[in-house]
Amino acid sequence: MNSEYIFMWVGFLLASYSIVANDAMQTLGTFLSSNSQRPWWVLWLFVCSVLLVVFFYGWITNDGDIAYGRLAEFPFPENFSWIYIVPPFVLLLLTNWGIPVSTTFLILTVFAPSNLTNMLTKSLFGYGLAFVTAILIYKFITKALEEKFLSTADQKPPIQWVILQWSSTAFLWSQWLIQDLANIFAYLPRNLDASMLFFSMFVMLLLYAIIFYRNGGAIQHIVTSKTNTQDIRSATIVDFIYGLILLLFKEWSKMPMSTTWVFIGLLAGREIAIAHNSQNREMKDVGKIIFSDALKAFAGLAVSIVIAFGLPFLEKMISN
Repeated sequence: MNSEYIFMWVGFLLASYSIVANDAMQTLGTFLSSNSQRPWWVLWLFVCSVLLVVFFYGWITNDGDIAYGRLAEFPFPENFSWIYIVPPFVLLLLTNWGIPVSTTFLILTVFAPSNLTNMLTKSLFGYGLAFVTAILIYKFITKALEEKFLSTADQKPPIQWVILQWSSTAFLWSQWLIQDLANIFAYLPRNLDASMLFFSMFVMLLLYAIIFYRNGGAIQHIVTSKTNTQDIRSATIVDFIYGLILLLFKEWSKMPMSTTWVFIGLLAGREIAIAHNSQNREMKDVGKIIFSDALKAFAGLAVSIVIAFGLPFLEKMISN
C-alpha cells in the first residue's frame, strides 16, 4: 500500500468525522435540542435512513458520484500528499473548541484554490439572503406564532407538530447532504465502485452514532444559545426555512458553498426579529451573539485561506 493511498483514506476518515461533528450538527442541531427527551438511537435511525436514501440515489443516478456533480471543478489530486490531511485535522481541533468553521472553505480550497472566490461569493450571498429572509419572516409572518411558542414553552406540543418537525428535518437533511457531501468525498475518486460506497456508508453511520450519543458535541452550543430552539415548533420553522434556502442554492449552481454561513445568517436574522418583537432580550446582547458567531465564521475563513495557500508552499520548501 503506497503512501498516497494511505493519505487518501486518512483524509477521508478525518474529513468524515470533523465535517459530521461541525456542519451536520448545525443542520441537525434544532432536531437534537428539541428531541432531547427521546433515546439517541431513535434519532440516529431516523437521520441515517435519510442518509442512506441520499447515498443510494446519488450513486445510482450520477454514475457513482456521491457528490451530485459538485466536485466537477475540484479534480482528484494526481499526487495525494500529506497536505490534504491537514485541513480536516485542523477542522477537528476547531470543532472540539465549538467554533462553527465553514468546512467548504477549509476542505475544498486546498483541492482547488482558484475556486475560493466563487465559493466565497455564493456563501456571502447565502448569508445575506438567509439574514434578510429570517428578519422578514419572524418579524411579520410568524410573530404571533413565536410569541405563542414562548408563552407555552412548558406545555407538551400536539402530535402534528412532532410529525411536521420530523418531516422538515428530513427535507433539510437531504438538502444539506446534497450540498456538503462534496466536502467529504473530495478525498475519494469521483466515481465510487460498490466496495467504496458500502465502506463509506459504514463509516458515516458509525460516526453519526458517536455524535448522536454525545448529543451533538461542543458545536451544539451555537443552536442552544438561541431563543427557544429547544421548542419543537420553533425548530420546525427554522429547519423548513433553512431547507428551502439550501434548495434554492442547490438549483442555482453546482459550485459548493458554505452552509455554515447560511445557517448563521438565518439564526442571526431570527434573533433580531424575535428580540424586537417580544423584547425578551436586549438588542445589545443579541448583537454580541451575532457578532461572536460571525467573528468565528470569518476566523475560520482566514484559517482556510492560510492553509490552502500556505500548505503547497510549505510542501515545496520541504521537498527542496
